[in-house]
Amino acid sequence: MKKLTKTMIAFVVVMTMLVSMCTVFASAAEEEGTFKIGGIGPLTGAAAIYGNAAMNGVQIAVDEINALGGIQFEFNPQDDTGVAETSVNAYNALKDWGVQAIVGTVTTAPCISVSAEAYSDRIFMLTPSASSTDVIADKDNMYQVCFTDPNQGIASADYMAENYPDAQIAVIYKNDDAYSQGIRDTFVSEAQAKELTVVYEGTFTEDTQTDFSVQVAAAQDAGADMVFLPIYYTPASVILTQANAIGYEPTFFGVDGMDGILSVENFDASLAEGVMLLTPFSADAEDERTQNFVKTYNDLYGETPNQFAADGYDAMYTIYQALQEAGCTADMSAEEICEALIGVMPTITVDGLTGQGMTWSDTGEVSKAPMAVVIKDGVYVLPETAEE
Repeated sequence: MKKLTKTMIAFVVVMTMLVSMCTVFASAAEEEGTFKIGGIGPLTGAAAIYGNAAMNGVQIAVDEINALGGIQFEFNPQDDTGVAETSVNAYNALKDWGVQAIVGTVTTAPCISVSAEAYSDRIFMLTPSASSTDVIADKDNMYQVCFTDPNQGIASADYMAENYPDAQIAVIYKNDDAYSQGIRDTFVSEAQAKELTVVYEGTFTEDTQTDFSVQVAAAQDAGADMVFLPIYYTPASVILTQANAIGYEPTFFGVDGMDGILSVENFDASLAEGVMLLTPFSADAEDERTQNFVKTYNDLYGETPNQFAADGYDAMYTIYQALQEAGCTADMSAEEICEALIGVMPTITVDGLTGQGMTWSDTGEVSKAPMAVVIKDGVYVLPETAEE
């Protein structure tokens, strides 16, 4: 009995120690905590290639960060189909879930609506790709990873002035879309300042974006040898197809919304050969971080990541760094986290896939430079590489 008693006492002591150790580890994990991060973007519908790419990029970042230990993230992506009303519903679902910060929304019009709600509720938002200045205007809790529409318009005109100063330029844009209209406005203004020649402007709307025969023919008749398309990839694919049908072969120049044109269903991707666009990310970049991301993305999703995937990845790492800098813990309310992140965002510097040394103004704009790429043999390459 004595031996048994000693054995039982030893067992109790060991179990007590184990319980104590588990309590310590649990307390540490609780102290670090798990933050609830929401995502909003079009996971279905016409712009799904953007939303899925961005949310996939966020998920890769979340998995990498969680593997490091320390603070943890739970990620909840919501589908807004690219529609403002649906996006607000997605936002309300995240609020009910207890979201503490949001990566989103992915496209501009929904982001304008949701950011107004988040501003009122004091929930921090970082959009990977909604580039209109209307997204961040008068909202101290709203930040962007992508460069703004004005920057895209100005950068496009500046690139043309430097490389195609004698171009005869046509512009085709969507006049009921804040993204397209905003880029067009700054492009035309900068083109005039740079003494570029714009020979034609054509517009379309959501209801008329299936037939561009009139605009394409007018651009050709005006003698345009370069067509600027500050639009998304779906209507752009129709424009390229209809231009090809009439033997019109200008240089097409797009912006970040064109990223994805090679994946459009039933589109002859060979028609995109030679298309130029501005983007902050190229999957063909040779740096180690980009190549690791591309491999991981390809392994998980079976395709090459586009700019939106890289934007989502950088957005998540930016929130992670900001939370650390601000000393936030997962037991803080969304409002407390929002105020803390507002305080540190203008002070941090982030090295990401879409920019080295990214910084933010207190108005929410990111400071980084776009680069021009050309589609050659079905991939994006630098212009100098395309000429080889």
